[in-house]
Parts: sequence; structure tokens; C-alpha cells
Amino acid sequence: MLPFPSRFFGLLAVGVFAAAPAWAQAPVRPVPVPAAPSDEQSYSKEFVYGVNFNTQGGLLGGASVRSTRVLDEQWMRFWSIEGVMLKNNAKEQRINTIVGGSYIDRKTNYAFALRPSVGLQRILFRKAADAGVQVNGLVSAGPSLGLLMPYYISFDRTYTQTRVFNVATDEIVNEQYNPVKHADVDAILDRGPLFSGIGETQLVPGFHLRGGLSFEYGRYRDAVTGMEVGFLVEGYTKRLLILSPSNNPREVDGLNRQFFPSVYLTLFFGQRS
Repeated sequence: MLPFPSRFFGLLAVGVFAAAPAWAQAPVRPVPVPAAPSDEQSYSKEFVYGVNFNTQGGLLGGASVRSTRVLDEQWMRFWSIEGVMLKNNAKEQRINTIVGGSYIDRKTNYAFALRPSVGLQRILFRKAADAGVQVNGLVSAGPSLGLLMPYYISFDRTYTQTRVFNVATDEIVNEQYNPVKHADVDAILDRGPLFSGIGETQLVPGFHLRGGLSFEYGRYRDAVTGMEVGFLVEGYTKRLLILSPSNNPREVDGLNRQFFPSVYLTLFFGQRS
């Protein structure tokens, strides 16, 4: 008969060999691994600055800022403020050949538009996390604040009587251009300082609606640059008086408009966080 220790270890060995097949067939449970954060959700806010070009403005239309918040994987909400200068294509530049100054014939006001707006943006084509172009569609609307700032000229009152220029002694005044009051165009020496009439600025309320596409470049959670193209419709409660007729007040409606549809291009840059 075997001693007790030998019998004990022998039975333990038999049990281990008998249980081995069962252990081999038991399913292996994988250890859960936390999911990596999605590149598409790696930023929640975006703030950009823009430079605007449009068919109602000059060479440089204006500037804008926009703040965007991500709602989900497809939709974003934003607010923006844009300021632009409005032009009148019927304007004509005149030059005083004696002193070399220049002014815009019949122009009585500068016109600016301040456009606060809110809108929605939807991702139409998502780019890769580190490269490519993202295409978004967007719509926005809001009030338009039309600002009419008087257009000043330098006018030689003495010349209207003497017909002789003497800049040192003549009575020269800076005042808002009025084609009827300043009918003697030879006495108009030059345009006045840009902000001479800022204290007399008039406010004309209105409304605007915008739709467009934006094309974004840049890494997620990094600097972003891109451009936006679209169409804007804007209307005011009355015509914006930019040009004033010289002899027939009825021409005011023909020279000035109340609605300003335009095509625009905005180049923007900013940050995501």
C-alpha cells in the first residue's frame, strides 16, 4: 500500500488531466477596451473671421465674424455679424482740374449694412481628420441695419462770387454734398474727410436672408481656413438715399434702391476647440 503523500499527489495529477479538456473548451471572454474618440466629434466649437466680396460692394465688400456650435454629427448652429459697404453703380467720379481734388457726382450719403444673423449648417461631405475638404450647406436670416452717413465735400464759397481761387484766404467749408445747393461744381475742391458726418448717421431697418455653401480646410481641433459662396437677399423699409438728383427730385426713386440682392464670396480663417 502507497504512503498517504504519494496517494494524494497521484489523485491530484489525475484530476488535473481530467479537467484540462473542459478548460480548453470554455469560451474566452475578451477584455473590454474603451472606444477611441471619433475624429468627427473631436471639436465642439468653431470661431472664424472673414473678409467679404460681393456684387453690391466695392473691391473689398466688408468683414464678418461667426461662432459655430456642433449639435450632432451632421448639424451645427451658428450666429454671425457682418458689416459691408453698399455701392451705387450709377455713381460718377468728378475731378477738379485746378486743384486736383476728386469727388463722386450727386453722392449725398455713404451706405453701410450691419447684419446680425442666426442660422443652421449641415455637413454635406465630411473630410478626413487630417486632410481634405469639408463641404457644408448653410442658411441664415436676421435683421439688417442700414447706416446712411453723410458724404462731405470741401466747397469754396468765395470762389462762387469771385471766380478766383485763393486757398489761403477763401472761405472753404466741409459739408454734406447737395447737388442743388452746390450747383457750382467748379467750387467743389475735393471730397471731405470720411467720417466728417458720422454724428449725423441715419438708421434704416431691414431684413436679410442668406443661403450658401462653405468649403473648409484644416485639421480637426486645429486652425481652419476656407471660403463660402452664396446668395443674399436684403430689403429695407425705405430706399437708401446714396445719390441725390441735381435738378429733379422725382429721380430719387430711379437712382436709389430698397432691395439689394447679391452674390458673395467670403474667405475665412479661425480656430476650433
